[in-house]
Amino acid sequence: METKVFKPAEVAAAAKLIQTGQLVAFPTETVYGLGADATNVTAVKQVYQAKGRPSDNPLIVHVADVATVERFAKPLSTAAKKLIKAFWPGPLTMIFNLKPDALAPEVTGGLTTAAFRNPNNDATLNLIRKAGTPIVGPSANTSGKPSPTTAQHVLHDLAGKIAGILDDGPTQVGVESTVLDLSGQQPAILRPGAVTASAIEAVIGERVLTEQHHVGATEVPKAPGMKYKHYAPDAQVYIVDHRSDWPAALAWAGKQSIQMGVMATDDILAENQLPVNCEQFSLGLDVQSASRELFAGLRHFDTETEIKDILCQAFDDQGLGAAYMNRLNKSAGQTHFSV
Repeated sequence: METKVFKPAEVAAAAKLIQTGQLVAFPTETVYGLGADATNVTAVKQVYQAKGRPSDNPLIVHVADVATVERFAKPLSTAAKKLIKAFWPGPLTMIFNLKPDALAPEVTGGLTTAAFRNPNNDATLNLIRKAGTPIVGPSANTSGKPSPTTAQHVLHDLAGKIAGILDDGPTQVGVESTVLDLSGQQPAILRPGAVTASAIEAVIGERVLTEQHHVGATEVPKAPGMKYKHYAPDAQVYIVDHRSDWPAALAWAGKQSIQMGVMATDDILAENQLPVNCEQFSLGLDVQSASRELFAGLRHFDTETEIKDILCQAFDDQGLGAAYMNRLNKSAGQTHFSV
């Protein structure tokens, strides 16, 4: 099929595609999502097919208002209402217990819970409103590959497989939303993102569990990113843990007989001489820009088939750094450069 690209002013045409059961990628402040009517089982199944996504990997439901969440979820807790007031619209996804048979198993992975998000992007909020339905929205990429932060990334992976893309330019955050499980006795972050545990705790006044990011091979994950390989380019990624490790890492790279990519902040790139077989990609000035540029850099080198290995800078595993390192570790398969 032809994949049409729509600008925000053309959102009505994109919404009509959603209404007719077709797939439309949409922008958020984090990454681009692959949208389908969350109440249309046939359309939801097509999302899994287009992405090559495992069927037990649940989908996030994107909504334009809290009333939509209340149609499907059991009564919201006081903590949930506080978090909605503080962080919606924004990069916080929350998992709630569902009313019986509220959403199809294809959306929930067969669970009695579902994840909901109110994205901070006017074009997408208009898309949801005009479509008149909540939309599922996993990242709009081939499953397992780096998430898309531009419409061009989506076209690279899904051109001809989906009906349309709503193009609102590059995303601002660059890593997917924080996923907070509110379906149990204690709040737990299942996927770190821009909304940190400390920020959540400050709003709800209770401790948030943070070591809940993985499930076993036979378990059904409650949230995306907990079970399957994610964010991986074709090249092998090596994480460079410390600033002091870069001279040795680049010396090692220079001895290889292959072309290599180097992803680091401007200060690291400025103070180190890159070998002739290395191509650089700037992660900007700090962890904020690095989080925004991480997937773009991995995709940049993925399009250059001669690049076989990538050295990528680590950050402290705190605040937004926790989200950055979560994605980087998954893309590298936990592989770190060692002297």
